[in-house]
Amino acid sequence: MKHTCLLLAATFATSSCLFADPQKEAGDKTEMPATEGEWTPMFDGKTLEGWIQKNGTATYVVKDGAIVGTTAKGSPNSFLTTAKDYGDFDMEFEVKVDAALNSGIMIRSQTKGGTNEGRVNGPQVEIEASGEKGAEAGYVYGEDIGGWMTPEADLKPHKAFKDGEWNKMRILARGARIQTWVNGEQISDLTDEKVFKSHPGGFIGLQVHGVGDDGPFEVAWRNLRIKDLGGKK
Repeated sequence: MKHTCLLLAATFATSSCLFADPQKEAGDKTEMPATEGEWTPMFDGKTLEGWIQKNGTATYVVKDGAIVGTTAKGSPNSFLTTAKDYGDFDMEFEVKVDAALNSGIMIRSQTKGGTNEGRVNGPQVEIEASGEKGAEAGYVYGEDIGGWMTPEADLKPHKAFKDGEWNKMRILARGARIQTWVNGEQISDLTDEKVFKSHPGGFIGLQVHGVGDDGPFEVAWRNLRIKDLGGKK
């Protein structure tokens, strides 16, 4: 009887290993942290109320419940920004972008001189189609503050972003730490004390990248919502 029990225990242990969840064994990298507070819509689906355009001449319109940004020939980078500033926050949205256009979400950003015409600068979460070889959606770039904030060693092309489809992205900013996810897959977990010191808070902006004389190209956002987690603004 003792030998039988030992055999059964070994059998169950083996079965448990065979059928274990590989994600859980690896630490469940796709599991996202919960945050306190209530979600607040950032876009009413009908108007651009609460948003202000800064820099550039790209156009932003509401179409089919989404904000659609379209490039303009000869325009520098354009930004549709929130009228409200945010420090720490949790943000979710869906985005779709033409394959020939890269875009981004500005966070904790500001303008030089504090005017609408001043150069927009700050951290930017990249939006980019994956293409055949993968790309950089979800990594963090320093717009007019020095280039990539994501370390070069971590800047590896990936295919989490689905080309030609709506993609769900999440940005969680707390103190100097910025975390990002694309379609549930964590892409970045970055801590940058230097940039946090200069940009602890500011507006959020939807970027339409300058494309010279090419285009027109489009990028669209919908279902934008946010939790204001406090922090300096």
